[in-house]
Amino acid sequence: MRSDLFKKGIEKAPHRSLFKSMGYTDEELRRPIIGIANAYSEIIPGHIDLNKITDAVKAGIRMAGGTPIAFGTIGVCDGIAMGHTGMKYSLASREVIADSCEVMGLAHPFDGMVFIPNCDKIVPGMLMAAARINVPSIFISGGPMLSLNINGQDLDLNSVFEGVGAVKVGKMTEEELQVIENNACPSCGSCSGMFTANSMNCLCEAIGIALPGNGTIPAVYAERFRLAKEAGMKVMELVEKNITPRDIMTKEAFMNSLAADMALGCSTNTVLHLPAIAHEAGIKINLDLINEVSSTTPNLCRLAPVVGGYHMQDLYAAGGVQAVLRELDKKDILNTDLITVTGLTVGENISKAVNKNNKVIRDIDSPYSKTGGIKILRGNLAPDGGVVKKSAVDEKMLIHQGPARVFDSEEDAIEEIYAGRINKGDVIVIRYEGPKGGPGMREMLAPTSAIAGMGLDKDVALLTDGRFSGATRGASIGHISPEAMDGGPIGLVKEGDIIAINITEGTLDIKVSDEELAIRKQNFVPNEPKIKTGYLGRYARMVTSANTGAILK
Repeated sequence: MRSDLFKKGIEKAPHRSLFKSMGYTDEELRRPIIGIANAYSEIIPGHIDLNKITDAVKAGIRMAGGTPIAFGTIGVCDGIAMGHTGMKYSLASREVIADSCEVMGLAHPFDGMVFIPNCDKIVPGMLMAAARINVPSIFISGGPMLSLNINGQDLDLNSVFEGVGAVKVGKMTEEELQVIENNACPSCGSCSGMFTANSMNCLCEAIGIALPGNGTIPAVYAERFRLAKEAGMKVMELVEKNITPRDIMTKEAFMNSLAADMALGCSTNTVLHLPAIAHEAGIKINLDLINEVSSTTPNLCRLAPVVGGYHMQDLYAAGGVQAVLRELDKKDILNTDLITVTGLTVGENISKAVNKNNKVIRDIDSPYSKTGGIKILRGNLAPDGGVVKKSAVDEKMLIHQGPARVFDSEEDAIEEIYAGRINKGDVIVIRYEGPKGGPGMREMLAPTSAIAGMGLDKDVALLTDGRFSGATRGASIGHISPEAMDGGPIGLVKEGDIIAINITEGTLDIKVSDEELAIRKQNFVPNEPKIKTGYLGRYARMVTSANTGAILK
């Protein structure tokens, strides 16, 4: 056992003495030692219940003959961090989470590990760490939040953000907004749509690193705690068989996860995270590969933030991720021979899955669209790519052309939006919000939800070298690379330039001649970095472009 490095033999008497100071017995130390990365905190709705999940995992480990040892990690609540300096730390926190789990997992040679994440950067950060540490591991999330139907509307966090925009233009009263505020987040868990956290938790199932149900069983259901106990028992089987993350997280498994991503209509942030996770496993995933999978994978689910979309509890009731995978398998889109943490193959896992509601999960022969929910765009404005959640774009905005309204920060754009100075047809360009320029590549749910709340989401596009929340809907194109701070063409755009968007064809161009762009490029000097010191200062100096997954050099 790996844990013999700190517990076996006369030379390890000092080590055992330290364990005994914490109350561990000789019998506990004789057993396999399982590290538990518990993301619990009192600042994130998806984490507030994770101590209970951890207790259930510990029970499972003990039932199967192991000794659990838990430790903590940091986490940023994107919703609470949204719209101010705090959001600059969100994506950057992914690397801290990965590093801290790596430190704990390698400084203390555990025989196996259980990762307990929920919410946006915590899931990918822990997946990156699992690939680095590469000891038998399993993931069990805290589960999604519920959605309530109030006055005929299925609510989620996005409803509140959009309500702010509606109040600003007189379409909703403050009293009506308060009703939404009080009911949009009715339970613990990751926010209830197919936003980033739930996207990543679902993709853990598709990769095979989490048990069936991990992505969709609601946080408050007893089944979630039973699944946690099962995960605790299952990690002991993985230890016995020495099945490690890199045995599971293969190139083929990532291809399965990309197919699931497109079928489910996941957040555009998965385009940042999957390449970064694959990188840690020694696998290369680029935007061209993502586009290739999207072009051949039908979109079967339309969940929030799609207008009128379903929520996670509906996907759970319809059969969950495994039912989606089974639909994909009908067209031989998946590799079903791959091993998973169940000890069974993908094919064996999905063999009994049933699509219980073909409105929530469309049959493979009648999809919402024949191509996936995410589209990569390229053109002279985004030579290295931009990303849009095509499944959340109104058909009217799939092809759009309009004048650029240029802002060098999210705050400047929000001020103009709330002042009512954005017109139908405009293309809002928000730059210097990329990984380096932000720094930290902020999510921008405030401007996109304000536009939607004002009823302009079918008439106005938003472009950025930053990124958008998984809760964003509309023609919101993010991750534009190279970013302005790196001298990308988005830094050359001037107020009034005509921007041409064709999401159907995958193009994004500025209607300016090559000669004019060359002149602008010659005279271009990027803005001064907004933060030069501390962690974000170091992050800005080390981070790479969004099209690489914003990994660190």
